[in-house]
Amino acid sequence: MSRPQTEEQAVDSEGDSSLHRRDEEGTQSSHRMLGFSDALLSIIATVMILPVTHTEISPEQQFDKSIQKLLATRIAVYLMTFLIVTVAWAAHTRLFQVVGKIDDTLALLNLACMMTITLLPYTSYVLMVTVIFLPHISKATTWCKDKLMGHRESPAHNVETFSIDLHAPLSKERVEAFSDGVYAIVATLLILDICEDNVPDPKDVQEKFSGSLVAALGAYGPQFLAYFGSFATVGLLWFAHHSLFLHVRKATQTMGLLNILSLAFVGGLPLAYQQTSAFARQPRDELERVRVSCAIIFFASIFQFAIWTAALLHQTETLQPAVRFGGQEHAFMFAKLALYPCASLLAFAATCLLSRFSTAIFHLMQIAVPFAFLLLRLLVRLTLAALQVLWNLRPEHPQPGQGEPEAQSQLLPAPC
Repeated sequence: MSRPQTEEQAVDSEGDSSLHRRDEEGTQSSHRMLGFSDALLSIIATVMILPVTHTEISPEQQFDKSIQKLLATRIAVYLMTFLIVTVAWAAHTRLFQVVGKIDDTLALLNLACMMTITLLPYTSYVLMVTVIFLPHISKATTWCKDKLMGHRESPAHNVETFSIDLHAPLSKERVEAFSDGVYAIVATLLILDICEDNVPDPKDVQEKFSGSLVAALGAYGPQFLAYFGSFATVGLLWFAHHSLFLHVRKATQTMGLLNILSLAFVGGLPLAYQQTSAFARQPRDELERVRVSCAIIFFASIFQFAIWTAALLHQTETLQPAVRFGGQEHAFMFAKLALYPCASLLAFAATCLLSRFSTAIFHLMQIAVPFAFLLLRLLVRLTLAALQVLWNLRPEHPQPGQGEPEAQSQLLPAPC
């Protein structure tokens, strides 16, 4: 009598397992889709700088107020669009923090959402509505499909409330992925103008430089120097960002906002390259162009420093012990993040005093900062050792009740 019951139990268990397999069928992990979305969003946010960098300025035209107003308008449009894209990315990040697996419907809806972003800024409102109602659309589609196929499910599983905690920390991995995408794309955009304008034509090599390719490339030396300096700036800013987030445990809402602002100015570095590469063509405007470049580098790096400052306010939750106050890497991280703000601010101030040498000052900063990064740990250790020596050599303050004998005798009452 017990054997048929065992077979029924086996049949029921097989039915349950097959039903579980049918429930899991068609779902997969969302990691690859999120990586694709982060890469696409970073590209969309960064290429918005191209209309700014490709602003046509003839060699005869001065960098006057009309050109400055035109650039300021296009920069404002770029910053607004960049912020819209990053707000959409933040909403996308928070949405998929509560979505573990995806199905075909959700993946296709995500592709439609990404396509909508490419039409920014005209479809920004449609984008936000799509992001907000994406989980509800997916659940409604799944419910309709189950009803048509005849699956019976309890109503409790069909109606679920969805909410996003706006004060919850952002996904550290997605912040790093989005930031890496922006840095990589900015570094790649720098080469576009080199490929288009700064490669000598074979006829010019033969006619103007007597067939010497080295001499022809030497004529474009300032453009190549500006490219290598700008690429080093992007790479070292990424290195500082990487070093910072290597010690970050979680990214708060304030840190995410400051990171977006830093990336917005990092996206403007192709404009800084475009301005510095124009030194040879328009030397009379080099002072204004140097100041624009210094300002972009300063804001891109100072917001990085602000991320670390915001993390220090809640260091127990956000930072590893090594970079907290008193940690062994605290001073080194401080110097690494403060190097570019100090260097760009110093270069900007030097151009105000020595405007005649503005180009040399800017190129000197671009060359000196990479070497400073290589020697930074040694310089920090020497600085800390010197401060320790000065601290040990400071005059000791007398302890209470241990003053000099003459001073103490003056305070004693005279003998009768």
